[in-house]
Amino acid sequence: MTTFQVEDPADLTVIGEVADGTAADARAAVDAAAAAFPAWSRTAPRKRSELLHKVFELMHRDRTPLAALISAENGKSEADALAEVTYAAEFFRWYAEEAVRPGGDYGSAPAGGVRTVVTHKPIGVAALVTPWNFPAAMATRKIAPALAAGCTAVLKPAAETPLTALAVARLLTEAGVPDGVLTVVPTTDAAGVVSTWLADSRVRVLSFTGSTAVGKALLRQAADRVVVTAMELGGNAPFVVTEDADLEQAVAGAMIAKFRNGGQACTAANRFYVHEAVADRFTELFGRAVEKLAVGPYADGAQIGPLISGTAVARVTRVVGAAVAGGARITHQATVPAAAGYFYPPTVLRDVADDSELFTEEIFGPVAAIATWSDDAELIARVNDTEYGLAGYVYAGELQRAIRIGEALDVGMVGVNRGLVSDPAAPFGGVKQSGLGREGARDGLREYSETQYLSIDWA
Repeated sequence: MTTFQVEDPADLTVIGEVADGTAADARAAVDAAAAAFPAWSRTAPRKRSELLHKVFELMHRDRTPLAALISAENGKSEADALAEVTYAAEFFRWYAEEAVRPGGDYGSAPAGGVRTVVTHKPIGVAALVTPWNFPAAMATRKIAPALAAGCTAVLKPAAETPLTALAVARLLTEAGVPDGVLTVVPTTDAAGVVSTWLADSRVRVLSFTGSTAVGKALLRQAADRVVVTAMELGGNAPFVVTEDADLEQAVAGAMIAKFRNGGQACTAANRFYVHEAVADRFTELFGRAVEKLAVGPYADGAQIGPLISGTAVARVTRVVGAAVAGGARITHQATVPAAAGYFYPPTVLRDVADDSELFTEEIFGPVAAIATWSDDAELIARVNDTEYGLAGYVYAGELQRAIRIGEALDVGMVGVNRGLVSDPAAPFGGVKQSGLGREGARDGLREYSETQYLSIDWA
């Protein structure tokens, strides 16, 4: 058996070693899931609900060590990691409650003589693929609805952060979830493992969170067997500030929307569009707050941790340098510690061109790029000129105007006068090339269900 090491991006030390899954391991995981599916799918919804709620309780019991594990392998601050555990656990509570409300329909056919009964059935074995930036929440957002619907699942976590997924899986076992209902396959051969799953006739649904480029490749593979897919892909979130917005409130929201997890979030504010009448004042207030951010290892109590890798630091450095060469100017920066980790200073830039890579692609780092605007119609055209459409944020003094702008954005989720959009009770997902389907809410349960209706003679 081969293994691979897990690194702490804050100091580059090795914090763990896990088995490196192969295609054979991927097939064995599906064997276990397929064998467990008949009994699990027939388990009473109330029983599934109780088990999921037990996992919720166990995650809160282990909240502190889970957060420490997330920080160690991901690098995020203690506060961010604790918030993630709370959010991740909430999916088990939400879907514990939804498991006993599968829904359905009953009615008469319009022509008479027939009754129609509509039910929802678990789709089968689900393949789940999660990223490194929220190693607990991205896993539970898929595991909880899959199991609530009656599916069994195989999970491939990111190679950078497999330890959290394994810890969550152990809590499922402790709660009493039967063997084979969830199998985790850590691996450095993501393509080999996921391709094996997509080629297996027993795998009926793929839920993937990651980049748009990888999502497109998986969609092509899924098409060969017409596998049901749920895709949460890249983002390029606009953050709009109108001239009548409460600027202190907007800055507070911007600090959350931009710097949560060091900007390494698909919902992170990527493009700041600030009305020209308040742009200088907003930049001053925002920049001052950014300069005060404490950057460093989570163990030192820092607010902003490292990026996930040296490659990530090099990319952010390159795109910021290109923006400055193109006429943007850095107005504010925080201080980076003299440490071995993958740190990049939280940075604010003004006068960023719309064709800058800072605006056309996800930054995935602690960089806030600001442009100005003056006309609502022009603003909407500029904001929507992208292939992405996951999240957006609008800060305005007049609520009706904020809603009008929000409704005009080509995105799946809008934060109106708040810098956070994620909620287990809300349908999370995007439009255009930011994804297919929704996670969370009742929509998330439907991703793992098939609709069946019975047409009953009623002469």
